[in-house]
Amino acid sequence: MLFTSIINSNKDFVKAYKKGKFTANKTIAVYFIPNRTPYNRIGITTSKKIGNAVQRNRARRIIRAAYRKTEKLFPLGYDIIFVARPDINAVKSTSLEKFIKQRVLKDMNKPFKSYKNHNKNS
Repeated sequence: MLFTSIINSNKDFVKAYKKGKFTANKTIAVYFIPNRTPYNRIGITTSKKIGNAVQRNRARRIIRAAYRKTEKLFPLGYDIIFVARPDINAVKSTSLEKFIKQRVLKDMNKPFKSYKNHNKNS
């Protein structure tokens, strides 16, 4: 992948889950948070709810293929976590590409509200 590295650290996953923005449909949930680097980092999560090892690996391949095709459209400097849902094995990567283009990229391009600068008195 051109502008992307892999997230391996559990604390980075937890940070995205707790402080990041979120968008989802019935097949996938996507969490994203700025990471202050000149490249994106992605993580893919598939639980045992998806199915056996073969189905989980297929889900990861579908997500990677959809991301690879839309990678150039993503703004740089984000941690992006893809969480597969049980219906993921019923779809193809083209439908995930469509979801990424229509919803995820639109939500990522909205201004990111920092909670540190939030004034409690207002």
